[in-house]
Amino acid sequence: MICRNIASPSRGISKYSTDVAIENPVDPPVEVKHTQLLINGQFVDAASGKSFPTLDPRTGDVIAHVAEGDAEDINRAVAAARKAFDEGPWPKMTAYERQRILLRFADLIEKHNDELAALETWDNGKPYEQSAKLEVPMLTRLMRYYAGWADKIHGLTVPADGPYHVQTLHEPIGVAGQVIPWNFPLLMFGWKVGPALACGNTIVLKTAEQTPLSAIFAANLLHEAGLPPGVLNVISGFGPAAGAALASHMDVDKFAFTGSTKTGQFVHELASRSNLKPVTSELGGKSPFIVCEDADIDKAVELAHYALFFNQGQCCCAGSRTFVHERVYDEFVEKSKALALKRAVGDPFLEGIEQGPQKEKHCSLKITQVSNAQFEKILKYIKSGVESGATLEAGGERLGNKGYYIKPTVFSNVKVFLLVIITSCIFPQRLRYGYNAKDEIFGPVQSIFKYKDLDEVIRRANATHYGLAAGVFTENLDTANTLTRALRAGSVWVNCFNIFDATIPMGGYKMSGHGREKGIYSLENYLQVKAVVTPLKNPAWL
Repeated sequence: MICRNIASPSRGISKYSTDVAIENPVDPPVEVKHTQLLINGQFVDAASGKSFPTLDPRTGDVIAHVAEGDAEDINRAVAAARKAFDEGPWPKMTAYERQRILLRFADLIEKHNDELAALETWDNGKPYEQSAKLEVPMLTRLMRYYAGWADKIHGLTVPADGPYHVQTLHEPIGVAGQVIPWNFPLLMFGWKVGPALACGNTIVLKTAEQTPLSAIFAANLLHEAGLPPGVLNVISGFGPAAGAALASHMDVDKFAFTGSTKTGQFVHELASRSNLKPVTSELGGKSPFIVCEDADIDKAVELAHYALFFNQGQCCCAGSRTFVHERVYDEFVEKSKALALKRAVGDPFLEGIEQGPQKEKHCSLKITQVSNAQFEKILKYIKSGVESGATLEAGGERLGNKGYYIKPTVFSNVKVFLLVIITSCIFPQRLRYGYNAKDEIFGPVQSIFKYKDLDEVIRRANATHYGLAAGVFTENLDTANTLTRALRAGSVWVNCFNIFDATIPMGGYKMSGHGREKGIYSLENYLQVKAVVTPLKNPAWL
């Protein structure tokens, strides 16, 4: 599926329309039904009795108070998952029966499309049209894709150098611990849960504390589809209490994490220090988007704009380093500026809105109010860019007085080393200062660099510790082939961007993570391979 042009400005919505689109937010067309933890098929309160607010990024107001799980709740959830795996029906079901449950789940997602989309937009801030027309249908497609795999997972019969029958068994790995991020809650729920269930595993999943609502709703639908109790347990809570307990739990057999690189390093450390559980991780990115001198500039500007500003710039694979050949640089910058100024920013529930508010991060273990760390981080990056000599072409400031809206921002003449102050809010003890333009900003800020030739742009594009994705825009096949093989990234999109079909693997090189999600490769994360060798007596053939 191509995620381009999903929403275009409609009549009545103009750029920066603060009076209608921001100051008077629309009432979301959905009711919050589930705010508790889901353990062993039941909605329950946290053992501590605590809860925390999840907030509307349009206003900063509380949407609902959600149960705040901690280590004790993780223990309860892991015990339920372990019992469901060791004694329950899920891994002992025929693959066909597991497939039928996942297909029923996909049908229920489709039935509740608008409700799920409204929860996603309300809790996250992304445009409703994006949630309803793109992301929830993609979740439906994902679950049908993995349902199709459930009865096609099998081992092999292999030859041996002697009279032996040798077969390999592909067995479920056991209890999977999973942590999903706040920028794509529903899609990341599908990326994690789909392959784990298709392979016959049980799960304890921690939602992002910033956006817990849609995943809890989806998990309830999965149980409505017939999932046995204990197979999927969902805990809402904070990283230092719930996430760390899950990553380090001795009875969790495998761990999967999507989030920042710094937190990913800590997760790998916890997993290795406990029971050396395998970890798959999809981490940060600072993806290059390379515009070659032969490019159709109008199309390149449009695609580069989409590559960066999609989802408010809150995308790990965002094309946040735009490299443009010097011969077309000035034209590209002027047209990028014009396009940014036309972008419709406002209440994400309004038709035609392309960019909603930034989602905020919680930065305290005991939350009584929201911190605007993410919002302030982006504004500090913009300020440091100006102070470092970059040219601010568009945006660069807050939009309106309510909520967390930022004008689409474009920089030209960007220096590589721009001072940025970034704080890790998942594990607050891990603070880092002094990032540069090679670091992930996670906001609507496009930085446009100039280059002279392919050797230079390859060197500069790879000069980062990230390697999640890259984009190439050219009409020359030889140029495309040269770049796709030279770029150190897990995904390279040529004349397109953000193609996230269920069949296409996603993952990073270098410090952008380990392993792959989606596609056939994702199944390997949730299977063990066992070799079974049996002697043959007087075999007719070997």
